[in-house]
Amino acid sequence: MTHLLLDLPPLSAAHFASIEDRVARLLSTRQDVVIMQGEALLPLEGAIRATAGPGTTALNVITGPYGQTFGDWLRDCGATVIDLTVPFHTAVTAEQVRAAFAEHPEIDFVSLVHAEAATGNTNPVAEIGEVVRAHGALFYLDAVASIGAEPVLPDAWGVDLCVIGAQKAMGGPAGVSAVSVSERAWARMAANPRAPRRSYLSLLDWKERWIDGGRKALLHAPAQLEMLALEACVERIEAAGPAAVMARHASAAAATRAGAVALGGGLEPYVRDAADAAPVATTLRAPSGTVASELVARALAADPALPLAAGGGALAKEMIRVNHYGPEATPGAVRASLAALGAALGEQGLDVDTEGALRAAEAAWR
Repeated sequence: MTHLLLDLPPLSAAHFASIEDRVARLLSTRQDVVIMQGEALLPLEGAIRATAGPGTTALNVITGPYGQTFGDWLRDCGATVIDLTVPFHTAVTAEQVRAAFAEHPEIDFVSLVHAEAATGNTNPVAEIGEVVRAHGALFYLDAVASIGAEPVLPDAWGVDLCVIGAQKAMGGPAGVSAVSVSERAWARMAANPRAPRRSYLSLLDWKERWIDGGRKALLHAPAQLEMLALEACVERIEAAGPAAVMARHASAAAATRAGAVALGGGLEPYVRDAADAAPVATTLRAPSGTVASELVARALAADPALPLAAGGGALAKEMIRVNHYGPEATPGAVRASLAALGAALGEQGLDVDTEGALRAAEAAWR
């Protein structure tokens, strides 16, 4: 098998373009889609550096750690940044965005994360998109975690820069990513003297040398194994039907949440309102007197393959994350995660009902 993988013929420009077209269909977009040869941080940073500069006033919505990163990049570009930070146990609202525009009418750029896998919340992009479109700002969206788990519709939502990665709900490779780019976004880049050029970060290089050239000659040798893996995972989603894949993620989230509530022992959903909870991952608040990272370590000691993680940074003390995405969006993965957490809590002397949790999860999945 290794021999076969190493002896593949080079990926042609036509094949590369056909994979971009399939990704565009997945996003239901008529915008240009550029597949970039790196993990999603590449287009996430490249899109900000291409469109933001000293004349930019950005509304940066923070509902988790990625929003914080985007604010750092925007400031580094010389933009004036207005952070709209909401508690990580909730989601931002369209009304909060509208209020920010009323207070700062000079805002011409909005950055938002659709689903924050790190904190377990998801934001109402369709409603926010209406507000952003009415204001006229450029709309940048990180849909890396949400694509495959819930609808991602850049055209319908008025998103100018929509970045996706395949490594979460799509169940694909981490080494390639994509961004859909509106005509407005291309125009903003062309007018930005600071937009990266002759750079791995450059979207304008792809536009001028790839798209405008009729997608006949690639800029550089593509990551061909990752490109073929991306094609395979899109094929798999097409075969199952995107709606079925999204339904599986929604069921996994509902089952995990219901099971965690029934488990007891002081464990509770971190995102308080189920409507704000992301289908890609469920975050849980560790019981008082316990440390989330220690509970996760106990659970993983029994089964290292479980899709469990502690929160990052300061959240490691209080947040447990069940990453039920891609191949882990199954009843078996949810059941195993709940059982392991029940055992870890039981070892701490807490009163848990693991059988009740499994029954609740099964009922919620149905």
